[in-house]
Amino acid sequence: MALDETIFLTGFPGFIAGRLVERLAREGARFLLLVQPAFAERARNDIARLGEETGAPLENFRVLEGDITREDLGLSKADLEATKSETTVLFHLAAVYDLAVAREVGMRVNVEGTRNVNRLARALPRLKRYHYVSTCYVAGRRTGLILETELRHDAGFRNFYEETKYLAELEVEALKADLPVTIHRPSVVCGDSRTGETAKYDGIYYLVNYLRMWPGALSLANIGNADVRLNVVPVDFVVEALAALASDDASAGETVQLADPDPLTTEELFDLISRNLAGRESLVTIPAPVVRTTLNLPLNEKVTGLPRVGVPYFFLKQTYDTARATALLAPRGIRCPRFHDYVPALLDFVERNPRLQ
Repeated sequence: MALDETIFLTGFPGFIAGRLVERLAREGARFLLLVQPAFAERARNDIARLGEETGAPLENFRVLEGDITREDLGLSKADLEATKSETTVLFHLAAVYDLAVAREVGMRVNVEGTRNVNRLARALPRLKRYHYVSTCYVAGRRTGLILETELRHDAGFRNFYEETKYLAELEVEALKADLPVTIHRPSVVCGDSRTGETAKYDGIYYLVNYLRMWPGALSLANIGNADVRLNVVPVDFVVEALAALASDDASAGETVQLADPDPLTTEELFDLISRNLAGRESLVTIPAPVVRTTLNLPLNEKVTGLPRVGVPYFFLKQTYDTARATALLAPRGIRCPRFHDYVPALLDFVERNPRLQ
């Protein structure tokens, strides 16, 4: 189906943003891509590649140099006027995706940057849809079932990434009264479910690379937890969901959690990865308090490669409601694949690319 829209998008040429642009380009969308000057050359090279791969004319892609942390997003007067006169759909993906981000940086990029994008959204006379990419972890230290309809809480946060994304989502949530906003909350994003391709080894890859160091021995003792589920989704599912809702009026005003409706426990994840790497499951599961204490030791981070900033997520007793996401996406045939089915692709990619460029 043709997508006759001009899309203003932040976060290009990032991994998710790049894939989303490719996906929507195949449907005929036109793009105004906000790119930091430091990444402008890479962005133009990616656009040349996307043009060849999708068959989309290069005039459908326009790089606008700027920065979400600056007034008017740092756009030139001409680019700002073009943005206001042409944009019909806005996608805001730019953010600091780093669990160890300093609060000052997170506030400047994630919060103030989102305020600046919101100001632009209010100034777009032809705007049909505003899509904001948040995270399931705005739930912070809450436990139990997290509903898509829930946001405000006083449970606190594990890090400034969670806090600043929460504060940013509050800003976007407030726009729903005036603009056709959709908020998307992915869980832990991993590589492509078909090719395994990823741009960063974090999240589930900490466990993958831990086991790859010595599969035969490390697989014997499970460091997972039978009471905690780690929600992992492949990047292609996230991109398909974003693309499907790009111009779907039914999603206006909604918050959707792009999460696995049936996530595995960390104990199950450990054994599944072990079976694929070592050909067997663990023989014993180490008690959770022992694992938590050990993983939080400074020396252990250097030995295992498991960063202390990521440790809390292996003990996070949260699950994510996906009712609205399912209602909107299932009729389009879009469902989160089972981790069982795509873990071989993830592991194969890591094996072929032990170090990413």
